[in-house]
Amino acid sequence: MNTIEKKSVNAGQFATKQEVDTLTSTYKQERWANNSDRMGKADSLSVWFTLEEMEGFLANVKDNGGDSVRFHFGVFPEGYSTPEFVGRQTIVMVGNRTKEGSYASSKELYANNENQPEIVAYYGGIICPPYCGGAGGGKGKSTLVVHDDSSMEVI
Repeated sequence: MNTIEKKSVNAGQFATKQEVDTLTSTYKQERWANNSDRMGKADSLSVWFTLEEMEGFLANVKDNGGDSVRFHFGVFPEGYSTPEFVGRQTIVMVGNRTKEGSYASSKELYANNENQPEIVAYYGGIICPPYCGGAGGGKGKSTLVVHDDSSMEVI
């Protein structure tokens, strides 16, 4: 029996602690500070999901013929069921199917739900802020952000 091996293009890589710190600090200074100033409250910095949620979503993608996931940035709209989330950023994960593992050929994945196509997607993790974890609801790691007007803020 011949086996055909499917090759996928690995687009990402594991990150070091220094790379994580550089990427998140740059985001805070170049995007987050302006977003927060414009909104009048601290925008979200992260989205938290359990490993069980992630595994369940990935299994759903695979079960529906998907082979990749695209992460979209989003914003919780007015009237969202958790008022503290309104206006803050989040992540929406969308299952994709590709031809031979090529990013350029990736398309949103749909499943059949009662004879209707339904996108294979997942969102709703815990965003920080407002919920930043740590003992007693503390903020955890802090970063100094320098605003354009030279004011500083610790987050």
